[in-house]
Parts: sequence; C-alpha cells; structure tokens
Amino acid sequence: MSTSDPIQMVDLKTQYERMQDEVDQAVLDVIRSGAFINGPAVRDFQAGLETFLRCAHVIPCANGTDALQIALMALELKPGDEVIVPAFTYVASAEVIALLGLSPVMVDVDPFTFNLTAELIEPAITKRTRAIIPVHLFGQSCEMEPIRKLADRHDLRIVEDNAQAIGAEYTFSDGTVGRTGTLGDIGCTSFYPSKNLGAYGDGGAINTDNDELATQLRKVANHGQNRRYYHDVVGVNSRLDSVQAAILNCKLPHLEAYNERRRQAAAYYDSRLGDIDGLLTPAKLPSSTHVYHQYTLRITDGRRDGLQNHLQQAGIPSMVYYPVPLYDQDAFRGTAANKIDYLPVTDTLCKEVISLPMHSELQEDALSRICASVRAYFMQ
Repeated sequence: MSTSDPIQMVDLKTQYERMQDEVDQAVLDVIRSGAFINGPAVRDFQAGLETFLRCAHVIPCANGTDALQIALMALELKPGDEVIVPAFTYVASAEVIALLGLSPVMVDVDPFTFNLTAELIEPAITKRTRAIIPVHLFGQSCEMEPIRKLADRHDLRIVEDNAQAIGAEYTFSDGTVGRTGTLGDIGCTSFYPSKNLGAYGDGGAINTDNDELATQLRKVANHGQNRRYYHDVVGVNSRLDSVQAAILNCKLPHLEAYNERRRQAAAYYDSRLGDIDGLLTPAKLPSSTHVYHQYTLRITDGRRDGLQNHLQQAGIPSMVYYPVPLYDQDAFRGTAANKIDYLPVTDTLCKEVISLPMHSELQEDALSRICASVRAYFMQ
C-alpha cells in the first residue's frame, strides 16, 4: 500500500484477491453441482466449524439475527419471560427478544471491556428472568465463569452472542479453555461479510453441546419439522446456502491467521496511541484472548466527534459503535421490563467510543498514517 492508497475500514477486496482462485473454484463447483440448498458444502462447513469451535453440534442458518431468534425459540420461553441483555450492543441482541413477545431487560456494561459482568447482571434478575444474552463485544469474551455460576444459581439459560468474537478463547480458573460461543447453553454467530469469518452475503450459525437442544434448534430452523411435512412446532425457514458455505469453507482454515493479523494491528495501535491523555486503548481481560473485530477507543475529554471529523478530513474512515443506547431507541423506549431510561456507563460510552480501521489486511504504512493522524489531533 502506498501513501496515496485509500485506507479502508474493512478490506474485503484484498482478502479475496489473496485466495481468488480457491474461492472461484469452490463457487463454480457448487453451481455445477446444482446442490444450492443443504448441499455437501454446507455439511462440510458444519463439520469444519464443529471442529474449530470444539463443540458437538453446529446448525448453520441464514444470518446472525436468525441464530439468536432460533436459540430463544428453542428454549421455549413464554411471552413476558425476561431476558437480560446489555444496553450497549447492536440492536439484534434485544430485537429478537421483543420480537418473540419476551421482555428485554437492559443492563449496564463494564466501562473498560464494554461487556456484561455477573455483578451487573445479578441485580436485574427477577422471578420472571429466564435467560441471559452475554454479547462478546468487539472481539473478547465476557467474564464467563462468574456469569455461568450466577446462571446456575438462578436456573437461567445462557445464549451467547458470539457474532464479533469467533475464535476468541476463555480460560477458566481451573485452566480449562473454551472458545467463545461454547461457554453457555447455546452460541450464536454471524458470517456477515465484515465479520472476522465473513461470507460474501448473509450467513449465520448456532452451536451447542446439548443433544436435546440441538434437535430442537434444527427443528425450529426448518419450519418446526424433523421429518418432512410433519411440523411439531411453529418454526422458521433459515438456511445457509451452499454458495456461502463454499466460501466459508475456503476461509475457515485461515481464521486463526486472520485473527492473529488483527492482534498484530491492535498491538501497533496500542504502542502508538497508549500514551495519549484523554484516549483509552481497548482493555484486555487476562482470562480472554481478543480477536479485535473492532479496535475501539474511548475519547474521555469530550473530543470524540472532533477526532472523527479530523480523521475524515485526512481520508481515514472511522465508526461509532454505538451512538445511541438501546433503551433510548424508539423501538424500545419504555418497553424494557425494568423501564430503564438511563445507565451511566452505557450513556458515557455512546458519547466516547470510536473504532479505527481494523481488518486482516492492514499494513504498517496504513497503521502509521492512522496513528499519526490521531496523534496530530491531540497535539492541536
């Protein structure tokens, strides 16, 4: 990359060019086979992802939002049942709760990891609480050991939103290591193109180690049927198509390398930006690896929007994930079970966070230009 090349927030084109022949051949093989739905490519990807995640069952589906909805449907929750979800996250995590007639209970997050903690969850538990959705935001795990202990004490199910952290690992106090998405009852992920493992369209997956839940998940995802034309429950129609599966089969063996390149880019950012007053680089849990779906700063001196404008003028993209708390969205205002209208950390984060370019193709020249521009802003 030369100094005149535009910097991309996500560079899918270069990633494709590195494996163009393999991907083109895989897609062509699917087209020639005519097996577009539930073909061999889907079965191969299911098996490959089960091996990668080290879990018993993967159920591919159409997208990450479907994965969350199917997971909650499989748990057979009843209207009015409460599901705890972070207020600082993408809308899908709470959207599916409301869509099913359940009550989203929005709670605050840790100010440094941006994730749920057991201490924040416990006060929100009531006699109607049935499940928790920990979102492994921006690429690292929630502190899952205490969350699991809390869920066990209160007989709650855990549905992990792993859309941003596939490949991250969590280490328990006894030394046991598990992949995010396999640390609760059900894991859900997305293969949206910009994800660490991205398709060239929509895609998602659900995973579990529980045989009974796996049977129910497959049934719900397939019109409520295990046997064709015999529908046991009301389900949905959610499938990963063979073309997307073929592409994911090409990319899955590279996921560890993609994540490592993201970590290298994050380390570069840390080394160049970590000494700036008014700027906090991402915190890292000792118990979790980080796969940096996003590299998200906190600008604590009220200059976040000014930094974004400065970067834009320099030709450097950035994003604010997320500018509005879920409880302030019109779709949810006044509807959460605990009628939240203000959570201090979430409110602060929405005013302070900004994400810099992050992807597996970032080169040192681009990283240097980005860091130089950030530093120049704070030296004004």
